[in-house]
Amino acid sequence: MRSLGIKLVLAFLIVSLTGTGLTVLLARQATTNEFGHFVFRQNRQELVNQLSDYYAQTSSWQGVDRYVLGRGDEPMMMGKMRGPGPNDFLAVANQEGVVVRPGAGFRVGSHVPADVLSAGIPIDVNGRQVGTLLEGRPIFASLPTAGQDFLRQVNLALIVATLAATGLALVLGILLTRALTRPVQELTDATRAVASGELGRVVEVRSHDEIGQLAESFNLMSRDLAQARDLRRQLTADVAHELRTPLTLILGHAEALSEGVLPASPKNLRLIHEEAERLSRLVDDLRLLSRAEAGDLPLSLGPTWAGELAEKVVVKHEAAAAQSEVALSLDVERPLPQIQADPDRLTQVLDNLLDNAIRHTPRAGEVHVALRAVPGFVRFEVRDAGSGITPEDLPRVFERFYRSDAARSRDRGGSGLGLAIARSIVEAHGGEIGVTSSEGEGALFWFEVPEAA
Repeated sequence: MRSLGIKLVLAFLIVSLTGTGLTVLLARQATTNEFGHFVFRQNRQELVNQLSDYYAQTSSWQGVDRYVLGRGDEPMMMGKMRGPGPNDFLAVANQEGVVVRPGAGFRVGSHVPADVLSAGIPIDVNGRQVGTLLEGRPIFASLPTAGQDFLRQVNLALIVATLAATGLALVLGILLTRALTRPVQELTDATRAVASGELGRVVEVRSHDEIGQLAESFNLMSRDLAQARDLRRQLTADVAHELRTPLTLILGHAEALSEGVLPASPKNLRLIHEEAERLSRLVDDLRLLSRAEAGDLPLSLGPTWAGELAEKVVVKHEAAAAQSEVALSLDVERPLPQIQADPDRLTQVLDNLLDNAIRHTPRAGEVHVALRAVPGFVRFEVRDAGSGITPEDLPRVFERFYRSDAARSRDRGGSGLGLAIARSIVEAHGGEIGVTSSEGEGALFWFEVPEAA
């Protein structure tokens, strides 16, 4: 039996049959007993009156046993215990408390205890108590015909109700099983589709229970897989795009030189060399980024003075800033705690941010570097006076090969991997990196590195 639906339906059916079966048995037993007691109570007063009449006529209890047990073939009392004689559940005691009719555990001539006698039903004649009717717990072996017909009707109604309840439970079980197994089947089909390459497949979330949460998790996984596939394809296209230009230039010039179309001048050879170096840097950047994203980036962590590190980087870029007629300033908050960092890697991050800031700042503009302490971290900020970043480009500036200019020109940009590498290095330090910008107001790149313990 491999179908979950069939298992659930059978489970509903078994539970329903068990519950209704036990209910019918208990109800039948309770109905029989209670109905017998009801009939007994209805006829008990009539018996007391007949016993009173008997004593009034005979002035004694002699022969009462035959009188009580019957007139003809039908017993007067509606109900008789299993077993004859002293096992009958009725007994009669005279005014002295001596049993004259056996039953309820008493024999003829035995004396009834006072507490039992007081619990009996008095038999009065002309206002004088002449005896007491004693009763035990009746266990009914038979009922009159009308009572038996009544119980048969009750039992029939219970059986019909049981069958109806079982049928209703079976229908509801089928409906509930379909409701439960439908999302599971949809998830199964979607999983098979994803396994066959249909990434991005989603299922409808029909509830907020555990199955609904499973569907939401599946949809999230499917979207992530589709996004990873798209990023992998984009990466392949970007790498091919970035490699194509230097390779084309190198191959073109090498072919022209070999065929004598271009002279082997220092200028042409230097151009081939520069493109080869750029190609080598691109390969190194890709390797570095790959190791960083895989968590395999080697770091020489240790206590580092962030202010001294920033001062060295700023001094290194002063010449490039002066050449571009850009003012470069540094503001370090004092005192500043040490950070737990790899100085060479953080220098690489600051180099990239400063290089971008100087490149995108117009002449007579300013690039400002600031360091300040925040709880548990030291925050580095690099603010430029460029044209800013559009809201559409802002979320993607740290992606690989991403450039805000559609033409992807390289006359004012590098390989497009610098910010992606910077993010990976900062995150490897346990820090965070980000950017805020508005069009026409420049951009503020920042990153935070944990304090040294």
